[in-house]
Amino acid sequence: MEKRIAKIKKTPVELYKILKFENLAASGGEAKYLIADGYVKVNDVIETRKRKKIYPGDIIEFDDFIIEIK
Repeated sequence: MEKRIAKIKKTPVELYKILKFENLAASGGEAKYLIADGYVKVNDVIETRKRKKIYPGDIIEFDDFIIEIK
């Protein structure tokens, strides 16, 4: 698993935007599809809400990536 740290300046940020900005999804639409189909975990729980609010301290897991939000 590759671990990344994503620093956000404005909180909260919607989950699909994190996937898009970290280049884990080619577009916002693709990110929303991946989330809705249960491919993404937030804090060890499968998350299907595309607009889930993400805050510093959250951990996102997708594919072979772990993203720590700072």
